[in-house]
Amino acid sequence: MSDTAAVCTPVPVNPGGFNQKSTLPYGLQLNQLHQAMNDFLGFVNRQLYSKGIPRLECLLMPATFSSLVGEYIVYRIPFYCTQLVKNQHHNGHPDLIPTGIFPQNAVLHTDEGIEVKASKYSSGWQGHNPESVWLLVFQIDCNSPNEKVTQPKPFQFKAVYGAKLDKQDWNFSGRSATSRRTITASVNKSGLEKMKQNWIYRT
Repeated sequence: MSDTAAVCTPVPVNPGGFNQKSTLPYGLQLNQLHQAMNDFLGFVNRQLYSKGIPRLECLLMPATFSSLVGEYIVYRIPFYCTQLVKNQHHNGHPDLIPTGIFPQNAVLHTDEGIEVKASKYSSGWQGHNPESVWLLVFQIDCNSPNEKVTQPKPFQFKAVYGAKLDKQDWNFSGRSATSRRTITASVNKSGLEKMKQNWIYRT
């Protein structure tokens, strides 16, 4: 897959694609979410292209790239919404917590805050445990390493969904004593309905 300068610049986030009737928690506003999404990736990919290096989404494995998108959003939202802060606890849950509630803005686990995920898929989103948590999912579209394509495409945010999920909105997948598979929980039908009913952004 051969990159071009054009595909190094992400598709701009469409201001008209935000659902003005959607609900966001903790004082987060649609315009703040727009700002956090809109400044992603372009500079990095243009720099890589100038050195003859493939775009970031074509260097990293898909799961790693999705994780990077989520981490970036978690990092950027507090720049625009001062009522939220990145959870400073290593592997703390959720990713974003209310500012000033916990010592040093760090907590191992709480039901307060927002968990952030990015995915190329419109369903089947996973976490590690069934959680009562506000979940925010960013659906993305981009190329991947070793993908068989004739026309490279720029990165874009396709949709954003969010809702307060309860434990019954997840299906837990354990593992056997000999399995090395990561323990996961998946958003089930009831959780998906909550998320899709409160869609926040769509192209």
